[in-house]
Amino acid sequence: MSRVCELTGKGPMVGNNVSHANNKTKRRFMPNLNDVTLMSDALGRSFSLRVSASALRTVDHRGGLDAFLARAKDDTLSPKALKIKRDIVRAQAPETA
Repeated sequence: MSRVCELTGKGPMVGNNVSHANNKTKRRFMPNLNDVTLMSDALGRSFSLRVSASALRTVDHRGGLDAFLARAKDDTLSPKALKIKRDIVRAQAPETA
């Protein structure tokens, strides 16, 4: 399983451990990923996703999964999240038309 957020595309970053003697060794900064179940109001069902903690706060701030995906760029979403976004758009289309 890759260490990439399914909603934001946030992944590991590379940096250095710096000792007191200023010796530098490579290290990786891992994103804080959590397995969560998010509910879609438009589809009326829940989805299990691997999401970073910061993305989870953003989903909460924007008012849920549907609102988050409506504003999210397609290139940052995982294929699973992209499918959910397409299904939500299809479900909301008859309401607005």
